[in-house]
Amino acid sequence: MAASILIVEDESLLARNLARFLERRGHQASIAATLAEGRTLYAQLAPDLVLTDYSLPDGTGLELIGAIRETDHATKIVMITAHGGVGVAVDAMKRGCDDYLTKPMALDEVGLLVDRLLSRTQAEESLAYYRRREERMSGVSQVIGTSAPMAAMKQRIAQIVAMQARQVEGPPPPVLITGETGTGKELVARALHFDSARRAGPFVEINCAALPEHLIESELFGHEKGAFTDARERRIGLIQSADGGTLFLDEIGEMPLAVQAKLLKVLEDYRLRPLGAVRERTIDVRFVAATNVAIEDRAHSGEFRADLFYRLRGLSVPVPPLRERGDDIALLAEHFLAEHRRRYGRPGITISAEALAALARHSWPGNVRELRNVMEQAALLTVGDTIKPDDLALREPPPLQARTGEVAPAGASLQAVERDLIVQALQQHQGNVTLAAQVLGISRDTMRYRMEKHRLRRESFA
Repeated sequence: MAASILIVEDESLLARNLARFLERRGHQASIAATLAEGRTLYAQLAPDLVLTDYSLPDGTGLELIGAIRETDHATKIVMITAHGGVGVAVDAMKRGCDDYLTKPMALDEVGLLVDRLLSRTQAEESLAYYRRREERMSGVSQVIGTSAPMAAMKQRIAQIVAMQARQVEGPPPPVLITGETGTGKELVARALHFDSARRAGPFVEINCAALPEHLIESELFGHEKGAFTDARERRIGLIQSADGGTLFLDEIGEMPLAVQAKLLKVLEDYRLRPLGAVRERTIDVRFVAATNVAIEDRAHSGEFRADLFYRLRGLSVPVPPLRERGDDIALLAEHFLAEHRRRYGRPGITISAEALAALARHSWPGNVRELRNVMEQAALLTVGDTIKPDDLALREPPPLQARTGEVAPAGASLQAVERDLIVQALQQHQGNVTLAAQVLGISRDTMRYRMEKHRLRRESFA
């Protein structure tokens, strides 16, 4: 990385040698012999890095560091001190200096330090770029929809953000986002973070269903070196890494009961203890959880801790399914089509009124995610520039065959009737859990939960 470097050094021979060495490495080097000249050149050049001596004819390098750090926290600064000037180096670091060199110094040492600091600058700039992009792509303004259910959801998000802005002390209460799979619960979580005063803090996301049960506790709470067999070094957990920001626990209904107990304790006093640690740590984290399963049913059946459920649901945001959002279907279809026009180089492709009507009639068991996939496939495979109903890969799940006679045999329990319906759906679709769930009007995760509850295996119906 070629950079602009300012050398503030009154020893002319050393300054020229440093400048030539840095220029041979591809950088642009400028020299100032006094504090006043250094300030002037810094204002003119806005360099990426400053190398400054401590002793200058009209002041000290500490004064230059202080002047730079009043307005600029990005430029890297290196203090050059005489042999034994450790105290000066410590003062410089307190003022905002990034590192120091002690005279006499080897040019190779200077080169390594400059490369390291400039690499850090590049990484920081990349991180800042991606963070700005994430902020632009998040927030309630990025949640597309003008239907009444979406307006109510956006109002709920605004109320929660406003309430937390008025909170005087302590972390905000947790938020539970509920809704079917594919409805956009992650977008809601991001809106709660990036529209709030915590937007400058980290947004950390974990999918509780994606981590093996034996790893999730360590991932969340962290561990000390030697806490278990493979713990070769200390590791900060995701909860602690979200300090000052938001931790998004997606699919929290899949979290093991043992981990739920530890999470509940954290939510009670906002203190955590990593695995193998002796002391607890205080944290400042907003917890946002999401689930697409009937978590209240699981709490009643003992498969999810009831006390954790009641702690989480204090503030809740239900996300409406796509089939209840009316004109939002056409709005989202046009939005996704515009994305795919750019992505696949098809600027002229449009969607017909008949195709939009077909989209409006569909039940959307996969919600917004399914609509996005349908529009992507149509943009890719449609022959010509107009998407027609036949170009849409829409498959409605067939209804279950209605039984004749009694609704249920005399004395049959609700559990037995539920099991019978699940068996029917699985038999009808040869063990395909997704299609069976669509027929029953429930999510795939809820279907899996019900199958486990009744000890049913898909292989038995394949």
